[in-house]
Amino acid sequence: MKRTWIAAVGALMLTACTQSIDYMPPIQVNVVGIGADSHAAMVLNYDKNGMVTPFAEISRLGLVTSIDSASVWTAISDGESYAIRESYDMLIGKSLHCENNGIETTYLLKDGQGHEQQLEVRAYADGVVFRYVLGKGYENPVELKGENTKLQMLFDKGCNRWLSRWTEPYEDFFPLNPEEKDDAHWGYPALFNPRHNGEQEDLYVLLTEANVLRGHSASSFYTDNREGAGYRIQPDEMVSQVQTGWASPWRVLIVGDLNTVVQSTLVTDVSEPCTYEDTSWIKPGVVSWIYWAYNHGSQEYDLLCLYVDLAKEMGWPYSLVDAEWDVMRGGTIEDVAAYAKKNGIKPLLWYNSTTGWFEEHGAPSPSWRLNTAEAREKEFTWMNEQGFVGAKVDFFRDDESEQMNYCIDILEDAARHKLLMNLHGGTMQRGWQRTYPNLVTMESVYGAEWYNNVPTFTAKAARHNATLPFTRNVVGSMDYTPGTFTDSQHPHITTHGHELALTVLFESGVQHMPDRPSAYLEMPSEVKDILKTLPTAWDQTLLLAGYPGESAVIARQHNGKWYIAGINGTDEPKDLSFSVERLGTPSTRGLLICDGETQYSFDIKLLNIPPLNVTEDSKTHEVLSQSREDIVIPCAPRGGFLYVL
Repeated sequence: MKRTWIAAVGALMLTACTQSIDYMPPIQVNVVGIGADSHAAMVLNYDKNGMVTPFAEISRLGLVTSIDSASVWTAISDGESYAIRESYDMLIGKSLHCENNGIETTYLLKDGQGHEQQLEVRAYADGVVFRYVLGKGYENPVELKGENTKLQMLFDKGCNRWLSRWTEPYEDFFPLNPEEKDDAHWGYPALFNPRHNGEQEDLYVLLTEANVLRGHSASSFYTDNREGAGYRIQPDEMVSQVQTGWASPWRVLIVGDLNTVVQSTLVTDVSEPCTYEDTSWIKPGVVSWIYWAYNHGSQEYDLLCLYVDLAKEMGWPYSLVDAEWDVMRGGTIEDVAAYAKKNGIKPLLWYNSTTGWFEEHGAPSPSWRLNTAEAREKEFTWMNEQGFVGAKVDFFRDDESEQMNYCIDILEDAARHKLLMNLHGGTMQRGWQRTYPNLVTMESVYGAEWYNNVPTFTAKAARHNATLPFTRNVVGSMDYTPGTFTDSQHPHITTHGHELALTVLFESGVQHMPDRPSAYLEMPSEVKDILKTLPTAWDQTLLLAGYPGESAVIARQHNGKWYIAGINGTDEPKDLSFSVERLGTPSTRGLLICDGETQYSFDIKLLNIPPLNVTEDSKTHEVLSQSREDIVIPCAPRGGFLYVL
C-alpha cells in the first residue's frame, strides 16, 4: 500500500511505500525538501479521531562532519517502509511486559558533493523517533562535528513547557515556562504542551534520547532563535572515527495525552535488547540507606550494623554502605559484609567513579578502584568473595563518549561478576535498563538528598515532586530516595501522607529508604506492613489523574495487587479525584492511608471501591456501559495518600 502526505505548495513530496503494513500510528511523518539548495525538513502531525494537528517540525536535518562542504542536506528519494512488531520483557521498570507496533521509514539525504546519509524514522502509537546513519562518502573515518537538527514546536506563543537546565549530574528543577535566552542549555527530558488557536491542546510532547551505545556522545539541546524560534540538538562533544554505517542515538519524541506520556516505554522500545545469557540473579528490592540521616555514617561500623538490622526487621533484601567506608572506625568493611551475611541481608557498596569530583577537591573516597579493566576485575572479584551483590558508582563527569564508554564498561564487567549497578551523580536514563538490566537505577534527579545540601529544596519539593512523574521518571528508574519522614540538615514541609506516597509514585528498580531506623520502626503497623512488602518493579503503570507541578495520581500493579499513590504539589488544600475503572478490579475493600490532622500523622481507614454502575437496555438486557464513581480524597497542602487494593 502507498500513503502520501499532503505537503505545502512548492515542496518536494516524498511518499512512503509500505509493505504488509496493517497498522497506521497516529503520528504522521511528512518529509519535505524545499528547493535544491535548501534543507530537507520533517513535519510531524498528530491524528486524533480524524483531526490532524501539526505539532513539531525538524527544520534542519543531517549530521555535520569534517568532510562536508556545507551543512545543507536535501531529501532526494522516496522512503522505504516496513512494519515493526515487537514484544519483550523487562526485569524492572513501569511495565514488565512491553509491546510496540510501528512503522519505520528510511529516507536518503544528500549534499552537493555526493555524500549520503540515511534518515531513519519510526512512528509509534506513543511517539516518533529518528536517527541518522552515515552512507556513501564516509568509507574512511571522519570527525563528527555536530548536527543540524533543529526542533521547532508548532504552537502559538504561550505554550506550556517544563524544562530543566543541563548540569553534569542532571540535578535541577523542571520549572514551568522558564526564561529562555538564546543558547540557553537544557537537559532531557523536556515536556511541551502546545496551544493551537489560543486553546490548550490535550497533547503533550516529551523530548528525550535513547540507545546511546559505545562510541556515542550523549546529546542535549539549546534554545536557538536564529531562523525562527526552536531548539538545536547537539552532541556533548565532537566524535572522531565515525564512518559508513555509523548510526546516531535515537532522538525521541513521546507524543499524546498525559496518560500516554507517563505510561510510555518508547525509550526502552528503541534501545538494544539485552544479550546476557543469565539474568536470574538480577532482583529488584528495597534498600536501607545510611547517608541521608548520617552523612558520614559509613565511617561508623556500629551505625552500619543498625541499618543492616533495619533491613532485616523490615524484610528488605539490601543495605547500602555509602561513601568513606575505607576509613571506617570500629570495624572493617569485611566485618560489615560478614554481619550482613549473618543476618540474611545483601550488602551494596559505594565507589567514587573518579572522573567528576576528586579527593583533592573534597570528594569522598574510595577512589581509583574502577577506572581500568584491571582495577575493576580486582575489585569486583573481591566484592564477590566478600558477599557484596552490587555497587553505587558516583560523581561522573559529563556526557562525552569517554564517559559513556566508561559507564558501559562498568555495566558489562559488573554483569560478568553478577553485580547490580546504580550509576549515580551522572548522565540520565537513555534505555540502558533494557540493554544492561543489572543497571537497577540511576540518579540524574534533584532528589531528597538535597535536603542535605541547601535550604532551597524545602519550599520547592512538593511542586517538584508533582512534576517528576511527567518528566524525569517517564524515561527510566529514578533514585530519588523517597520516604523522608524526619528531617536531615534542612527541614521538609511535605506531609507524612505525601512522603509515603512517593515510595510508590516514584519508580526505581531498587528503592533506597533514607530515613533513620526509628522513623520506620515507629510507624503505625499498617504503614510499616506496606513498607515491609513494598514492590519496586511493576507489572503495569497507569496515570489516573494529575497535571505537572500541581498533582499526580498513579496506579501501579504488582502480582495482582494495585497500589495507588497521589500527591498534592500545591501549598493549598486540594481534593484529588480519580476513577479506578481502568484497573478492572471488582468491588472490594482497600487500605487508604492519607493525611492526618497534622503534618506528621496519618488517617488510616478501610475504603470500599464504589461498585460498578451498569446500564442495560431495558428490552434486551444488553449491557450498554459500565462505570464507577470517582473517588475523591482530600489532601492537605503538600499532602498525599497511598491506597492499596
